[in-house]
Amino acid sequence: MSGLDELQPLITPPAVSLWPPAPGWWLVLALLPVLAFGLWRLRRYLPRRKAMAPVEQPLDPVRQEALAELARLPKPYDGAPAGAWLQQINALLKRLCRNHYPNAHSHTLNGRQWLAFLDNRCPAAGLTRWMILVEGGYKPECKLDDKAIIGLNQSVETWIRKHV
Repeated sequence: MSGLDELQPLITPPAVSLWPPAPGWWLVLALLPVLAFGLWRLRRYLPRRKAMAPVEQPLDPVRQEALAELARLPKPYDGAPAGAWLQQINALLKRLCRNHYPNAHSHTLNGRQWLAFLDNRCPAAGLTRWMILVEGGYKPECKLDDKAIIGLNQSVETWIRKHV
C-alpha cells in the first residue's frame, strides 16, 4: 500500500451564508437613514458656492486701438451724409480682418459675402442686418437716422470686441 491511501479525505468548510447578517450589521442598517437625514439637514449650514460672473478678458492692443479709432470717427448725426463714415468703418473692419485672418482673403469680399464673413466671425454683432454698411458708401447723399447710427456703431464695436 502506498502512502496516499492512508490519507484522510478532505474536509470541506461549512457554507457561509450572507443572510442573516451578523448582529452588529443590524445597527449599521438602522443608523444609515439617520445619518442620511442628518447630512441632508447639515447642508443648510455649509457655505454655498456663489456663481461667478464671467469676467471679460482685457483686450489686446490691436482691438483697443481699433475701438479708439471707431470712437474718433465723426458720426453723421442730424441728417449729415453718412457715406464717408460708412466707408471709414468698412476700411477699419477690412484692416482688422487682414490682420486677424491673413489667409481668408477677406479684403476681396464685398456686399453680402463681406457681411456674412463678418457674421461668421462674430454672430453676436449681427452685421448682416446692416446692408447699408456696404451699400451706403456708394450712394450719394446716404443719410441715416440717429437710432441707426447708434445701432450700427454698437454692432461694429461688439464685432471688434468679440470676434474670434
